[in-house]
Amino acid sequence: MKNLFNAAMNRKATTVYTIQGSRANKLKTRFILYLTLLSGTLLFTACDKQDAFNSSSTIQCANPVQANADAQSALTAETLKELQQARDATAKYQDINNAFADGYIDINVVMPNMGYHFQKPKLVDSVFNVRKPELLVYNKKKDGSFVLVAVEYAVPLNQSVNAPKGFTGKQDVWDHNTTFGLWTLHAWIWKDNPDGIFNPTNPDVHVRGM
Repeated sequence: MKNLFNAAMNRKATTVYTIQGSRANKLKTRFILYLTLLSGTLLFTACDKQDAFNSSSTIQCANPVQANADAQSALTAETLKELQQARDATAKYQDINNAFADGYIDINVVMPNMGYHFQKPKLVDSVFNVRKPELLVYNKKKDGSFVLVAVEYAVPLNQSVNAPKGFTGKQDVWDHNTTFGLWTLHAWIWKDNPDGIFNPTNPDVHVRGM
């Protein structure tokens, strides 16, 4: 199965469908997040040094995880915590050289409204681990440097007839990808996605450069 997967992944992808959606007002989103913080339902921030999975972190935190207002309000506190765990675990991969050092490789999959995909082959199995995404998704700046925008989880189709169990709740969007023989799930934890944090594509990602 892995041989078939690797053969498919080495093929340059050229087209994908584009999902269009209305953009949520960013100020409104931030205001909702602010109210959520005040109400106590969001128990962490991107720089919370007390978090059990970030107690020794010294990274410079970026903006908090965001999605459009409707999608954000539907996420549970547990889902938000899991998304933060994914951010904490992948923060070092904002420097793509760290991704290479940890075994992620360029699989030559470049997809509009997604980006450049880098895979860690030994992670592709039946196990969903929020802190160990099988793929990292990057966009490029105009100067050619890579910027981390999302993580992607992958489970072989023959390991699960139904969509795998991923993040807590019912908001994640598993794609039944027969081309690559995988269930795949994107989480846009490093770049806002107006179509939703788990939507497969992001209209704000343009592979020609940021």
